[in-house]
Amino acid sequence: MLSSHPSGSVSQPANTAADLAAADATLSAETPIIAPVAPHVAPAISLTAWVLLLVLAGIWGTSFILMKRGLEVFSAVELGLTRVSVATLLLLPFGLQHVGKASRGQLKWLLASGVVGTLLPAMLFAYAETKLASGLAGVLNALTAVFTLLVGALAFGQRLTALRVLGIALGLLGTMVLILLGGSGGGATPTGEGNAWYGLYIVAATIGYGFSVNIIKHRVSGLSPVAVTSLLLLLIGGPAFAYLLAGTDFLHKLATVPGAWTAFGYIALLATMSTAVAMVLFNKLIQQSTTLFASSSTYLIPIVALALGTLDGEAFNLWHLAGMVVILLGVFIVHRAK
Repeated sequence: MLSSHPSGSVSQPANTAADLAAADATLSAETPIIAPVAPHVAPAISLTAWVLLLVLAGIWGTSFILMKRGLEVFSAVELGLTRVSVATLLLLPFGLQHVGKASRGQLKWLLASGVVGTLLPAMLFAYAETKLASGLAGVLNALTAVFTLLVGALAFGQRLTALRVLGIALGLLGTMVLILLGGSGGGATPTGEGNAWYGLYIVAATIGYGFSVNIIKHRVSGLSPVAVTSLLLLLIGGPAFAYLLAGTDFLHKLATVPGAWTAFGYIALLATMSTAVAMVLFNKLIQQSTTLFASSSTYLIPIVALALGTLDGEAFNLWHLAGMVVILLGVFIVHRAK
């Protein structure tokens, strides 16, 4: 995530520095990620916390329509590289400030997390939206919760219970409903023939998010959330920016294509809001409530994305609704299962 997301999966409340770092690592994705730890007593939820939750859901839910606008001029690769580059520039002062605080081993894992959890998903989401409606992309983004748990179990020794397996199975079932029966949701192709399979690019992106949060949870410790996010972007932002300028038509399009600067503005807004601003707001929300409460944005993001997509003329049918309900039910079980 920038995404990104940027940035993920939220399961049980968390209160350690590593857990908060894991959350911020995927802000480039479009939903927060917190790895499960032992629950604690939840504080009373303030009005400020509710406002922050709604604002965050709005920011992350809007990211999919912003990607759609950026793709009107730029390719998926150009959009993804631009998104990462802008986010890196925004957080560059923090990255330079913290670069001496990370060990070589930590930097290695942060680089791996940045590639699989930020850089590649930024392009995969954009590529999916070349054929898939932005609202459906917002629904499939919720799979991050499912794959964070699944990757944690398969690669990092996290315990799988029968209830968690049920949640994973429901998430995958809902995905197949959307891909096989729902169609792409695109206004230009109402039947969505073939296009719905582009949802698999989002599935791949959310698997990357799952690896990213588990890498940071289990391989990186002792770094603040801001340090994790800014260093992660610092490591991948330079190559991304260099390739954007030298290996794509980005500059040529900015100079010659009508509407290119407007499209760039949408991408810059996406990087600014879904990464820098969302990071600060999400940390504040965790401080004022619990990570379990903060995870509620996972259920609100698809609603915002679908609403904006519908207003933009995207199709929405009963299969879409059924797939969304099944996915979110699976995510709910994953979040709550012990």
